[in-house]
Amino acid sequence: MNTLSDNNNSGKRLSLIQLYMRLALGIGYLVPALDRLGVWGAPGGHNISWGDWDHFSVYAHQVMGFLPYGLASVLAVAATIAELIFGVLLLIGWQTRLAATGSGFLALGFALSMAVSFGIVSPLSYSVFVVSASSFLLATIPHYRWSLDERRRRARA
Repeated sequence: MNTLSDNNNSGKRLSLIQLYMRLALGIGYLVPALDRLGVWGAPGGHNISWGDWDHFSVYAHQVMGFLPYGLASVLAVAATIAELIFGVLLLIGWQTRLAATGSGFLALGFALSMAVSFGIVSPLSYSVFVVSASSFLLATIPHYRWSLDERRRRARA
């Protein structure tokens, strides 16, 4: 039997879960985007994947090797901008549903590109499909407690 107490506990759990998902996804988009801009350190440094745009660009063109070079270059820039925007929006909880949906499609595109270029094991090993699915799941949550969206919703009420 579902009681009022059970509903309150479910709502609290959902509030915490959505916060965790927003923070994990937001940070997960920001950290690699900032890495390719050299924010975390130089190439070859401890815990540095790329360290600058040139090293990232080599990887991006491998991932999108099935596309013309110029188009892959444009998409690498667009993806980086999108990751930075989605990451910030998810962290602060502004336009959360839109950011979650957009980031879900971005991660799905990355996963499919990895699968085409490197085989299906590559995106599975890096859980890229999980990131995409998590973003889409976050987009289905009705309210985003501890967010600017929630603050705006309450101000309108």
